[in-house]
Amino acid sequence: MKYVNLGKTGLKVSRLSLGCMSYGSSKWRPWVLDEEAAQPFFRRAVEAGINFFDTADMYSLGVSEEVTGRALRQYAKLDEVVIATKVFNPMSQGPNMGGLSRKHVVQGCEASLKRLGVETIDLYQIHRMDPHTPIEETLEALDLLVRQGKVRYLGASSCEAWKFSKALSLSERNGWARFVSMQNHYNLVYREEEREMLPLCEEEGIGVIPWSPLARGLLAGSRKSLDDKQATTRAGSDAFATTLYDSPHDWDVVEAVKKVAADKGHSAAEVSLAWLLSKPAVVAPIIGATKMDHLEAALRALDVRLTPDEVKALEAPYQPHAVRGF
Repeated sequence: MKYVNLGKTGLKVSRLSLGCMSYGSSKWRPWVLDEEAAQPFFRRAVEAGINFFDTADMYSLGVSEEVTGRALRQYAKLDEVVIATKVFNPMSQGPNMGGLSRKHVVQGCEASLKRLGVETIDLYQIHRMDPHTPIEETLEALDLLVRQGKVRYLGASSCEAWKFSKALSLSERNGWARFVSMQNHYNLVYREEEREMLPLCEEEGIGVIPWSPLARGLLAGSRKSLDDKQATTRAGSDAFATTLYDSPHDWDVVEAVKKVAADKGHSAAEVSLAWLLSKPAVVAPIIGATKMDHLEAALRALDVRLTPDEVKALEAPYQPHAVRGF
């Protein structure tokens, strides 16, 4: 396994992060693996050298954190792994059970610590920006968690680049702990982040850890068409995916990936991840795996090298999109 610094911090993370949204309770989403079925994925990830695990409080409404915590205590040395989780989305119908108020950020962190079974969260991320809470309140609350020793590093997820830039500036001016990572929507089918967010992250030394690196499975090559809902359980039940990828040009990208993959003798997933890993700002794509071959393909992608001509062929069919993912 290869390890790199998360942005300009000294924190070493593996070049792949295991996304733990796939593990928790199938009652939350039909494609989610329950705890017993999830165990082999954590074991294999640790064996392969993956030390970076990403979850969120809202995944399976807390069960993902519980499953992740128990699995890592069983298969890994907690001092050696990096556990990331998130706060923002509602955990219940209560008026203070979501968002980024000081109350919810602090209480959300304390609840995540209990579910994970750890004393400190390595990377605590805001899942989205909260338009109803002043960003100063959120940043000060996050800084409090760092000073209390409940959180080591702070990260953000999909948002407008100008809002992220404002947050970085406010933290610097007030002496608060600063965001060190950006978990954004970025893959061969959706590249709008290249306009503003990625240049900002490169300039500011922010580590990029993209979600949906295979476009909710679209770039894995198993579907017969853009609207194929039969290929996998997730393809038939992931309503969010249809809001992200619905342009006919998206399938042109998939076809380009399949051609390059066939010519190289690799899978479409391996080529798609290799492209993402070749981008300077990208530290570790967050991979989802509900079949062991998903994980094995991601591991093989670490050794795939693309030529300039292959990169050009992969990128050529792309057409601009409306902003999606936040």
